[in-house]
Amino acid sequence: MKKIILAIVFLVLGTGISMADTVSIKRFVVKENPFAQNEVAVVATDTLEQIQESVNGKFAFTINGFEYDLTFQNGTAFYRQKLQKSTFMYVKHKNEAGSYSVLYYIYKHGDKLSPWKISWMWLVAIPLIIVFIGYLFKRFIIIAAVVLIIFIYFNHSNGLSIPTFFESIFDGLKHSVMG
Repeated sequence: MKKIILAIVFLVLGTGISMADTVSIKRFVVKENPFAQNEVAVVATDTLEQIQESVNGKFAFTINGFEYDLTFQNGTAFYRQKLQKSTFMYVKHKNEAGSYSVLYYIYKHGDKLSPWKISWMWLVAIPLIIVFIGYLFKRFIIIAAVVLIIFIYFNHSNGLSIPTFFESIFDGLKHSVMG
């Protein structure tokens, strides 16, 4: 009887130890793809933005409203869509722990791409500052309105739609409140 109980204990402990951890992506950054021209790569990182080389396999991402299954190898996946001009790129990943999204402006100069992370605070601050200056100096209200229209047109012409604009602000607010 003791041998049966001992065997069951070892069996339970053995299965508990042999279960693999599921790898999930909690943070990521977008970088220029070093192997292809006019393409970007999505890199899984930790909070210190160090690459997580243990991330391998397919993960679902939403990029500018379209769903893609990106294949990660050693923490890096390649987004195979060629970028013809500078554009905004809203990248979102959702897993069991929640969702993480980042807005980037991919600046194209020559054959190089430079991804710039856009904080949700800038998306709120710039229009508010323009409206505040227009309100503060009544003479500049027309100029402020024109600058605000140019700001909205620039965002829209480079791929940042109004729903994506507000979604990135709300995601930023949600993550800043929740920690």
